[in-house]
This record gives sequence, C-alpha cells and structure tokens, in this order.
Amino acid sequence: MKRRSDIVFQAPQKRPRSSDDDEDTGSDDSDAGYDLRQMGQSSDEEIPTGELNSISRFKEKNTAQPSSALASATSKSASFSDLGISRTLQAALTSMSIRAPTEVQAACIPPLLSGRDCIGNAKTGSGKTITFALPILQKLAVDPYGIFALVLTPTRELAFQISEQFAVLGAALNICTSVIVGGMDMMAQSLELGNRPHVVIATPGRLVDHLNSGSGEWNLSRVKFLVLDEADRLLTPTFAPELAHLFGVLPKSRQTCLFTATMTNSIENLADAEPQPGKQKPFVHRTSETVETVATLKQHYILVPSHVRESYLYHLLCNPPESTLHMRRAPPEPVKKFGKPSKTKRDKKKPTDEETIPEQPPPTIIFCNRPRTAAYLTLVLKTLSIRSTALHSRLTQRERLSSLSLFRSSVVPVLVSTDVGSRGLDIEDVALVINWDMPMEPEEYTHRVGRTARAGKGGVAISFVTERDEDRVLRIEGRIKMQLTEMNVPEAQVLEKLNAVSTAKRLANMEMHDSDFGKREKIHKIKQGGSRSDSGIMGSRI
Repeated sequence: MKRRSDIVFQAPQKRPRSSDDDEDTGSDDSDAGYDLRQMGQSSDEEIPTGELNSISRFKEKNTAQPSSALASATSKSASFSDLGISRTLQAALTSMSIRAPTEVQAACIPPLLSGRDCIGNAKTGSGKTITFALPILQKLAVDPYGIFALVLTPTRELAFQISEQFAVLGAALNICTSVIVGGMDMMAQSLELGNRPHVVIATPGRLVDHLNSGSGEWNLSRVKFLVLDEADRLLTPTFAPELAHLFGVLPKSRQTCLFTATMTNSIENLADAEPQPGKQKPFVHRTSETVETVATLKQHYILVPSHVRESYLYHLLCNPPESTLHMRRAPPEPVKKFGKPSKTKRDKKKPTDEETIPEQPPPTIIFCNRPRTAAYLTLVLKTLSIRSTALHSRLTQRERLSSLSLFRSSVVPVLVSTDVGSRGLDIEDVALVINWDMPMEPEEYTHRVGRTARAGKGGVAISFVTERDEDRVLRIEGRIKMQLTEMNVPEAQVLEKLNAVSTAKRLANMEMHDSDFGKREKIHKIKQGGSRSDSGIMGSRI
C-alpha cells in the first residue's frame, strides 16, 4: 500500500544542536587528524615532486562515457502573461531584466496559481525562487494578511537572499517580509513576528524557538503557502524534529511547495505517494535534462598531492583559466577624504612594492569542508596579497553578511566558504569555483559548482583531487553523468612560488593559533552538547 503524502518525521537519535548555529555539512572524516599547526612547511623543505603524478591511477578505472552537451530547455514561446501573471508583477520582472520564463517557471507557475501543491526540480540558477514568489505575491495581492506565506530554508544566507527577491518583486504591493534565522537578536525578531509580516522566511530551528518561547501574539494558523526551498537538504534527519513541530502547527489546508536541484529518494517518495483525502496529487516537474550540471559549465580536476595544495591554489588564482579573464573586476574606488593630507602621510611609502602584488583573480569561490580550513586558507591568501574573505558557521551572522557583501560588491574577489555558501546563493558573475576539498556527497558537488555558469552564462569549476579522493570523484562523475577533464598545471611554475607559499602557511598557522578561533570552536562544541529537554526539540541546525 502506498503511504500518504503527508510528511512524517521521526526525530533521529543524534546529538543536540544549538539554535544559534548552522553546522557546516562537510566534516571530512579523512581529515580527522588534520592539524593546521603542522601544515606550514619550512621554505627550504624538500618537496618530493615525483608524487605529483602518482595519483593518476583513478583515470584508468573511470570508464563512464561523457554525455553529449544538452542545451537548456526553454519554455515554448511562453510569456509571463501567458502564465497568468499580473501586469504589476510583470513590470517588476522587467525591472529585474527578466522577460521570459525558464522551464521550471513555465511548468510550475500555472498549477501553483490554481492552488495545487507542487514539487519542482530544476538545475541551479534556473529561477526557482521566482517560481514560487510570483504565485505567492499574486494571491497575496487579492487577500493581503499576515502571516500569509512561510518559506523555510536550510541556511541563513539563502533566507536573506530570498527576502531580497520578495522585496524587489513585491515593491509595488508594499510587501512586508521578515527573516527569522539564528545569529540575530531574538527580541527584535519577536517584535517583527508580532507585526504579522506577509511573508516569513526562516530557518526551521529559530522559528521553532520563537514558537516555544512566544507569548501567543502571532501564530501560523492562517498560513496559506508553505515553501521548502532546497528541499533535499531540509528533508533529512538533521531538520526532522523542527519540521515535525512546524507541520503540527500549520493548517492542513495550506498549499505546499517543494523546490530542489536534486531529486532525492525522500522527495521521489512524496511525489509518488497517494494524496490525503480531499487533496489533489501534487504537480511534479522534473528537469528535462539527464545531466545535472549546465552545458555552459566547464568542469576540470587537478591531481594535487595534499601537502602542496596551497601552492597549486596560489598558482591557479594568479593564472586563472583564460575563459575567465574577461570577468576580472576592479575593486570600487575608495571613498576620498577631503582636506590636505599631512606631510607624514604624503611621504609614507606603501608597505609593499606594487610589482610584487599579483593581479587579482576573477570572482572565485573556494569550497572546503571545515570552518577551520576556510579560516586558514583566507589568512594564507591574504598573506600572499590575494584579497579574500571567509564564510562559515563559526562567524557571527554580522560577519557572514559582511563577507557576502564584500564579495558581491567586488571589494574582494575571492570567497572561501564551507557548504553554507553552496546552497541557493545567487551571486552575479562568479567566474570560477574551486573545490579545495572534494565534497562528501555527490549532490553537494552539484550545488557547489552551481554557483557559477548561472542563467546561461559560462563558468569554470576546478576540483583538487588528492591521493585519497579517487572514490569521491567516481561517485560525482556517476551522479552528473559525465567525466571531469584533467587540467594540466605546469609543475615548475607552481614550485617557483613554494618559498613564498610556505612562509604564508607558517604565518597563517601562527595567526590561527593566536586568534580567537579556538574559543569559537569551544563555544560551538558547548552549544552542540547542550540539550533542551524542556521543549523536547533538539537545537536547530541553522
């Protein structure tokens, strides 16, 4: 007998989580003994260069045939007017330079407007947020009240981004949104919820915290729309207790939408299950393409011994792929201060000769599996005069938003991120994605490389493959149904900078040791270890 489509969650037996933290997903078990203090090699250390070619054995095992490039499916001469979108919202789309719907938008908007539940599957960068935002705003305009729609996301950064898109699309409707995520002041959030915003965008754990600690000034009893964005990540044991709690307080008559770039077994089961009595089976849209990554994305790997990865990274940033060079962006001009500079300032020489400062790379995101690695790499690159900033769960929310702002505005061209930055973030014109660590799960690779080559533009993804990554590469290639192509890097040029990189590694390790990063790690462990038995809900992973 087929089970019903009402989502049933059982809280897994796992450690408690703090509502103020969103754990980075990639804890690489192969790095369990990874000590950054031992990574800085002396400048005169002999590097066994023969190892550089010793891990190419996995190429012989890889028999998967590369699939033919598939062009992105486009809607058949459909327009937003044909889909039933109002003129007001069409004008908002035009202001965003969006003139024609994508495949997922053309498929899912009509059933959403008709009131059906929906499961939407589409590649990264295909406009899934607009797909659910337009029907919500159009129905909200007819009967405006709060709280009308609830959008759940697995990460804080994605919640802020969705809120921005709602604000732009709903500007003419005077839409009121509220972002409820960890790392922000709960009292201020409570006041926002008490004002009953039209749309609440939240991470599950923080919203449950407010429900448990609230005074009843607001509730979710009239929510018309529930959206699970990045549903493949939300429908995992990590978020099960919080989602079970939320489904218990949401009205049964709500319209539920799930959107994801990867169709997992749990989502497939929901799509195939029998509907609840009196409800229609959900509309399901699956992407028409068999290859998960877009045709405009060039995907490569570099065989790199783990102990010289920093040297290869520095060389790659100083010598990015030729197809990305035109995407280099000059940083914004600094704000000029009025007044005559003092003699001391005029005569003061720059600390570094301009000739030694490398040309900055095009917009690049470097993904790694651990917060400590992200912090360490950022320090290494800064020491090497590569402007960079970090994004990971050990930063405060203010620091995380600041890092994203610096990267979006081209103040820094390199963002070093854990997987908190791999989901849903739409950052314009990212030229290059580098996997410093191979992701633990193949689907995470799809989300990481999806930060580039968005909306039909080109992009490059390069993965560092070390001697222990063979199985991960094969699993990724099986998932995306194509082979990664090897990128040959001139070894001699890499080793030319070895002394400078080794010095940068030493300095970065010293700064990591002297900084408060260790304190942040201890605080994080304490939060993880603290249970919340009074509410029966585990700390949320937000």
